[in-house]
Amino acid sequence: MDEATFWACVQNEVRPDRGAPELPSAALPADLVFMLISRVGLDETTVAGMSKEEAIARLQKYWTDGV
Repeated sequence: MDEATFWACVQNEVRPDRGAPELPSAALPADLVFMLISRVGLDETTVAGMSKEEAIARLQKYWTDGV
């Protein structure tokens, strides 16, 4: 980190880029993934291929139909 980046962080609360990956905006929430795997019984590959809307619809189907 250079001096300008350091002081921007200290004085202006501008966090430096540390190379951490950004989560995609369409990433599934962890609790939704957990419920689809542990309660609905889907495998990780199936859940990974779902959009957020598909995952929510599948969980709702489980809650309403038990399937």
